[in-house]
Amino acid sequence: MTPDRSALRALLELGQSPWLDNLRRGWLTSGELAGWVDAGIRGLTSNPSIFQKAISTGTDYDDQFGDLISGGSAVEDAYWGLVTSDIEGALRLLRPVYDSSEGRDGFVSVEVAPELARDSAATESAARHLHTTIDAPNLYVKIPGTAEGLAPIQTMIAEGRSINVTLIFSIERYGEVMEAYLAGLEQHPGDLSRISSVASFFISRVDTEVDRRLEALGTDAALALRGTAAVAQGQVAYQRFRATFSGPRWEALVARGARVQRPLWASTSTKNPAYADTLYVDRLIGPDTVNTMPEDTIDAFCHHGTVTRTIDADPAAAQADLDALVEVGVDLDDVGRTLEDQGVAAFSKSFDELIAALETKASELRAAG
Repeated sequence: MTPDRSALRALLELGQSPWLDNLRRGWLTSGELAGWVDAGIRGLTSNPSIFQKAISTGTDYDDQFGDLISGGSAVEDAYWGLVTSDIEGALRLLRPVYDSSEGRDGFVSVEVAPELARDSAATESAARHLHTTIDAPNLYVKIPGTAEGLAPIQTMIAEGRSINVTLIFSIERYGEVMEAYLAGLEQHPGDLSRISSVASFFISRVDTEVDRRLEALGTDAALALRGTAAVAQGQVAYQRFRATFSGPRWEALVARGARVQRPLWASTSTKNPAYADTLYVDRLIGPDTVNTMPEDTIDAFCHHGTVTRTIDADPAAAQADLDALVEVGVDLDDVGRTLEDQGVAAFSKSFDELIAALETKASELRAAG
């Protein structure tokens, strides 16, 4: 189903950019991705789990993989060859969006290898390598927003490289990510107008983890708060964003061409069937934001979503929801740490499973050859 472009255009009119959280080779070759862009999609995100699903199913990648292996490539190098081809194809497709929006949208994100999430030096080297290898102005390299990722984020921004900071689960870490961006801009010696960044706040997983804890507490007060944490945290994060990107420090950077680091709402498909399937879109709409959605969520939103500015409709109520969670015994800092560990582990597992599958395929190709 091609989404109704009017719903996506309506988001743009409210200052939010709808992006697609998926990529596969068949979409590039069939023209399906071009259809999404024509419908109003303004950017694209990928991650190791997305590529694991794309590459391990079907035969779209078999010819290129076979050529790479027969040419002597190691399996992991061949994986990056497959990924690079997809990313470069998407970059070309979205380049007109980048140009027409004067660098605001049209980005495609590719993530450093997930096993580097706790290694600052290796993350910095990998991010620099990806930016050098895939040399396009509308490329975002994704760096996890772990404690170890903060220094590489700052360094890449200081070098003028655009970064998507991923796997953010807490207000505290979000503040550190924004500081890394600002410090990087301040270190950059020249014009800042070509440097871009988004901060990817993972949404639905917060409700999954907090709801689990509320159910374990079991009190009426706790159970009444189910389904409130994720939206409230996103709305409070937006207030922190507005406060950070204002005032003398920020205005000095704006004078040099700086752009805000937009909050990007990720993990916006609804995991709990008891909640509306557009919950994490409807309640997080507002200026200077991005929402990256899988295709089913886009279809649902275009069919029956609510298009109105909601991100800052009641900031006091959002903060009150977070305060209430703390009062009943939910440690939100621990929630953030737990989800960060789970996120890193999940992406690493997807990556390892895919490499193992490709090793098996490579062995079969060598035996057949």
